[in-house]
Amino acid sequence: MSLQILLVAIGGATGALGRYGVSRLVTSVAPSHAWPTATMLVNLLGSTLIGVLYVIITEKSVLHPDSRHILMVGFLGAFTTFSTFSLETVALLESGRPMLALSYVFFTLVSCIVGCWLGIQLAR
Repeated sequence: MSLQILLVAIGGATGALGRYGVSRLVTSVAPSHAWPTATMLVNLLGSTLIGVLYVIITEKSVLHPDSRHILMVGFLGAFTTFSTFSLETVALLESGRPMLALSYVFFTLVSCIVGCWLGIQLAR
């Protein structure tokens, strides 16, 4: 097995556990049955962090290039949850709440793009 595959696997396992932990924490602090708060928070955090890591790893070369495999591909690939985001959006639509679904899509996409931009600006 190559080093890159091992790094992605380690990062992925860690990211999945991080995702699970954030979800449990958010659900215990602010349970919500209408708005998928935990998923949105994870996507916002992941989008911000990927912006920071992109600058640190690719533009500034502060970290070894292999750190991209463990942090960006592995950890953030498992931590962020756009597949869950999509499923939750469809569930909102199918439950007859199209305006809630639309607001969820809009707020999540805009805030994650802003988070990524902010991460890049903070890292620069």
